[in-house]
Amino acid sequence: MVHARRVEDSTLEIEFSAEDVARTRFAVSPLWEVVASVRVLKGADPQGMHRRWAEQVRPLLAAAKLDLTPLSRLIPVPTTGIPGFLVPPPTTPQPSLEVELAALRATPPDLLRTKTPEARAGVDALREDPERGLARLAELIAAYWEVALAPYWPRLLTLYEGDILHRARRIAEGGARHLFHDLDPQVTWDSGTLQLTDRRCNRGVRRLTGQGLLLCPSAFVWPRIFSTLGSPDAQPTLRYPPRGVGTLWEQRPQPCSSALARVLGRTRAILLAELAAPATTTDLARRLALSPGGVSQHLTALRAAGLVNAHRTGRVVLYARTGVGEALVAAAAA
Repeated sequence: MVHARRVEDSTLEIEFSAEDVARTRFAVSPLWEVVASVRVLKGADPQGMHRRWAEQVRPLLAAAKLDLTPLSRLIPVPTTGIPGFLVPPPTTPQPSLEVELAALRATPPDLLRTKTPEARAGVDALREDPERGLARLAELIAAYWEVALAPYWPRLLTLYEGDILHRARRIAEGGARHLFHDLDPQVTWDSGTLQLTDRRCNRGVRRLTGQGLLLCPSAFVWPRIFSTLGSPDAQPTLRYPPRGVGTLWEQRPQPCSSALARVLGRTRAILLAELAAPATTTDLARRLALSPGGVSQHLTALRAAGLVNAHRTGRVVLYARTGVGEALVAAAAA
């Protein structure tokens, strides 16, 4: 039953049926992270939450000589309307970027549309030759990912997985009310209705129609939330900042676990600890007062063990911990 209610001018209310609650799920979208991070590079981060990341990435993008124009003009700032075909809701909890790009390349021409005037020129350019335009766009996104996000993905993914685990526990403790209670200060749950008070969201009342709500944690949306509710082609989606996002880029001293040193050797354990943020061989050698050749040998061993990945950007090679490396460091610290 839908009850009439007075809705504040700054509030969007999303009404759930029992079926909607049952179909509500979580997912992480690498493609969305590309789009949201480009917004940050275009200035959608006035508080400087991602300043350290941006300062590291901008010179790497310049060195790679990537022309982001075809992607950037689809992502207007400060306008928040992003073409839906560019960020379809993921159909699995954690799709790879390759899977999402395959879906993007297969977008039917009639879905290449937008209601945002600032993005229309970019969409019109794609419509001139959809197959070729989407293929080029996918190639650009993949190249951007390798430079700007792949070295940081294990850290981001750890943050998102931790948030989703927390929310799963909240559901077990008290159902939907507990799930949404601490999702975001702009979100409240009351009697089967989710209220969003972000002034940049749509207003009024929206009734879900049995598809449920897709919840996607995303560091780059902070401090706001993004909702996609009106498209008949996609599951209603809410993208929100995960717990702990404020400490994501903190540069803290990285202690070397003595237990990890006994397994890997002291130097390799220290190198793994230092890779809390991606770094080059030269950076690591300077920090640890080691020779670049020695650091390179140890990094090769860590790569062979699946603990470290290398990401090349022009002449620069960044090393970063893999998901396995992140888990090993966290377990040793605990």
